[in-house]
Amino acid sequence: GLVIDGRTLEHILHDSLQNIFLEVTEKCRAVVCCQATPLQKSVLVRLVRNKLKAMTLAVGDGANDVSMIQVADTGVGISGQEGMQAVMASDFAVSQFRHLRKLLLVHGHWCYTRLNNMVLYFFYKNVAYVNLLFWYQFFCGFSGTSMTDYWILILFNLLFTSVPPIIYGVLDKDVSAEILMQLPQLYMMSQ
Repeated sequence: GLVIDGRTLEHILHDSLQNIFLEVTEKCRAVVCCQATPLQKSVLVRLVRNKLKAMTLAVGDGANDVSMIQVADTGVGISGQEGMQAVMASDFAVSQFRHLRKLLLVHGHWCYTRLNNMVLYFFYKNVAYVNLLFWYQFFCGFSGTSMTDYWILILFNLLFTSVPPIIYGVLDKDVSAEILMQLPQLYMMSQ
């Protein structure tokens, strides 16, 4: 692990030392920055995101974390004694730090799974409709006539674009929350 303070970060964040610092941090399992200014936090997150091409998650509980949360790909605000500024600037909010594990491992896994399946669903829904239109053109001799009325097309898209995602989003849980908490490696498989 690496523990670094704000005064040291001030020197490291200059252009000449950034690459060396990133090489050192890649070899660490954990990097803890303490007593850093809000600007240093946001610059550090931006540096990791841009230079390492990594997806970043920023977790903060106060107004001093807002810039870091906004720079990160995903921001999590913890509502607490320092106010609600971090929560208002974040993508997700939790009431206590201990809920972060469940947010990432359980809801993150379910979100990945649902998004993957919904992308496939929308692709195949559109493929089915376009194939129907394509084969109809052979039947009508490529005259350009419409196969259906516009209200049928609107009803088709309304029905097959809104109802399945709602049902699927509410009911689909491929693995129970207890198993996802016990086996964190399932999160990586969902990615």
